[in-house]
Amino acid sequence: MFVSIVVPLYNEEENILPLYNSIKSAMDASQKEYEILFIDDGSTDATLQLINKLAEKDTKIKPIAFRRNFGQTAAFAAGFDHALGDVIVTMDGDMQNDPKDIPRLLALIGEYDIVSGWRRRRKDKFITRRLPSMIANYLISKVTGVKLHDYGCSLKAYKKEVIKNINLYGEMHRFIPAVANWYGVNIAELETTHHPRLQGKSKYGLSRTVKVFLDLITVKFLQSFSTKPLQAFGPIGLLCGFAGFVISLYLTIVKLSGESIGGRPLLLLGVLLIIVGIQLIGMGLLGEMLVRVYHESQKKPIYVLKETNANKGE
Repeated sequence: MFVSIVVPLYNEEENILPLYNSIKSAMDASQKEYEILFIDDGSTDATLQLINKLAEKDTKIKPIAFRRNFGQTAAFAAGFDHALGDVIVTMDGDMQNDPKDIPRLLALIGEYDIVSGWRRRRKDKFITRRLPSMIANYLISKVTGVKLHDYGCSLKAYKKEVIKNINLYGEMHRFIPAVANWYGVNIAELETTHHPRLQGKSKYGLSRTVKVFLDLITVKFLQSFSTKPLQAFGPIGLLCGFAGFVISLYLTIVKLSGESIGGRPLLLLGVLLIIVGIQLIGMGLLGEMLVRVYHESQKKPIYVLKETNANKGE
């Protein structure tokens, strides 16, 4: 088993050396072949210089540098693109994840496709970090149907064939288990050690919670309707259109009975519902055409194979 360890870094100059030593110690003890991909996410301190110095001494280190700060999801995506390992492990660069847990994740990766860390005894402030995380984890589990205690834990292990099929954007890195669930993968959760941050400044804040909720809507849509958008917009469009038709029919009967309906707000509501219904159904049909064009032009199947004997002779 060859292991690629992907570590995004942004202004973590104080943590580079102790993090490298911890990873090296844990992986050397595991006796597994490995590489370390340090992704500098546009740091403004000496992070990149320190990574390059370590790379000169240790060929297992692969430095990747961004021209500017693109965010943690982009850093993970770059790591996945350049990783050569059969198994890809991700972790934070702030020394709060413990590299000693990596061999424990790897021990389960043969049985499972994804092993996700769980910071059960998390060493962060309750109001600004743990409480929003608890709410987000509950909502993500409910919406996606993938029950995990800690989606925000960056310490995870993935089989290469699983992670290479997933495209990341936004803040999607935390939703990888939920997105991968569409492929029918086996996911395990393992309690891991979490340390308080001793050096450097946290890059997380309450504003990130809003981005997580918005990306959750995207994930749910992709998970349920990515290949059938008409089924997402169609029922709502039909409901609006039917309600508008009923209202308009009622007002037509009232008008025929001799009453004036020109000043009734109900008339505007009926017309609005009909227009909205037509637009939603039109959006669904347009989405269906785009999905078809995309899959046909890219020759992308709408299924994922685990194995097949179809091409084998008798």
